Amino acid sequence: MLKSVGVLLHGNVALFEFGVVYEVFGLDRSDDGVPVFDFRVAAPEPSQPLTVGRGISVQVSHTLDECRDVDLVAIPGGKTDGNYPEEILDTVRAVVDNGGRVLTVCSGAFVAGAAGLLDGRRCTTHWRYGEELARQFPKAQVDTDVLFVDDGPVTTSAGTAAGIDASLHLVREAWGASVANRIARRMVVSPHRDGGQRQFVDMPMPACSDEGFGELLGWLLEHLDRDVTVDAMAERMHMSSRTFARRFVDEVGVSPRRWLTEQRVLAAKELLESTDAPVEEVARLVGFASATLLRHHFAASVGVSPLVYRRRFARSPRH
Repeated sequence: MLKSVGVLLHGNVALFEFGVVYEVFGLDRSDDGVPVFDFRVAAPEPSQPLTVGRGISVQVSHTLDECRDVDLVAIPGGKTDGNYPEEILDTVRAVVDNGGRVLTVCSGAFVAGAAGLLDGRRCTTHWRYGEELARQFPKAQVDTDVLFVDDGPVTTSAGTAAGIDASLHLVREAWGASVANRIARRMVVSPHRDGGQRQFVDMPMPACSDEGFGELLGWLLEHLDRDVTVDAMAERMHMSSRTFARRFVDEVGVSPRRWLTEQRVLAAKELLESTDAPVEEVARLVGFASATLLRHHFAASVGVSPLVYRRRFARSPRH
């Protein structure tokens, strides 16, 4: 269970990246039914203020030794030159050896790489640093088209705000969708942001605490071209429609119909990027009854029409 969180700071502190982790794990939201995390901020020399810039500094109160037994250690962005305090790397390794997890935000992935935790794993970082991360750690599988990557005990997130997505994902895994949704509402952010480092890419699949809902989501994704009603979904889950709709929102964060529409739009994005199929055919393949309906939902979700999206992001077409 995720109960204790340590944040490792060193050098010049990336204030926003640190703030993201603090917003999700550091604030006391127990009045809203959110668990209070044991939140520790540590540095190699706690007595020395850390520079943010513009005359701003940060003073921490914990030593690195006090973060070796946390459930999750978070590393905000920072420098990418590989010159990291050895005690920082030892602390990160110790957390993993003790069964804990690592979360990196933006260029914090370089610290995880220097600690040897990215070898053989998928990972991400800010799109500006993707090539450099792959160069420094050739055994890592770097993907800069996603918001975050979960691989084993390491969760890496993309530029800055993607740390919110990754942090909420970890809360959702440990405490369920309801707690993650409460935090998201207090932060006034989406609990499931569709997007990536390009303007429009896939959104992460929600982690459901109920295996039945996870299986249902997988089945729906495999059958997007079918007209599946909420009643039919409820029947597959052996629930009444009302109970199913309520449980679905608790698990996923949005209504069944909205989630299914979002997935159809995402599938349409992929087809528009990777094929030259007409919009009418794309609509049929992803389960919209007509091209008009696809255009309506696509524009509402993405902000541009399918054809404009295709002009911006089409890759070499394949059928």
